[in-house]
Amino acid sequence: MKTDKQLRDEVAEELDFDTLINSAQIGVEVTDRVVTLSGHPSSYAEKVAAEKAAQRVSGVKAVVVDMHVRLPNDDLHTDEETANAVRALLRWMVGLDENSVKVQVENGWVTLRGEVESPRRSYLAARTIGQMRSVTGVTNLIEVSGPRAAGDVAGNINRALQRHAERAAKHIQIKVRDGTVTLTGKVASYAERSLARGAAWSAPGVHAVVDDLEIE
Repeated sequence: MKTDKQLRDEVAEELDFDTLINSAQIGVEVTDRVVTLSGHPSSYAEKVAAEKAAQRVSGVKAVVVDMHVRLPNDDLHTDEETANAVRALLRWMVGLDENSVKVQVENGWVTLRGEVESPRRSYLAARTIGQMRSVTGVTNLIEVSGPRAAGDVAGNINRALQRHAERAAKHIQIKVRDGTVTLTGKVASYAERSLARGAAWSAPGVHAVVDDLEIE
């Protein structure tokens, strides 16, 4: 098992390796395999990239994000300007108008509310807005409408896991109730955890995924 110092060095190297991240602005501390990231990334997209970079390092048990976005002067805009840009992007990039999704912006932090017919569109909406340079954070409260999951959803998810992460499939328990999938058990890495969540969301009729997985 890697020591905390080894993990800290490897996370720092991963941050340096990622071209989306200015590692000089981000501090890394590790205690009992839990990584804490601190500092002031220049965009929300960079903040998310740093978190994902730390999660990619083998042996990391959890990541605590203590980073606060500090926008450069060129990216500072009023909340009204940001809200108008968000609505335009949602319309042109995701196909969602203001009747489908409501937008609230406070100090650059965007909150999305509304209802869409699939989890993918909810994910795309949050991901698209998260790439905007004037955004300091995104809260996705978009709900999924449409028919609830029916049939052998747990079986379908388990088969998807076996196709992509056979080892993880043997250690994950799947429960489905009224369109909500709950995942429990232990996985070896963040990568396996991400695969499990992705498999659950990809099943037709799934409206929510509860991730209670633990990383060994």
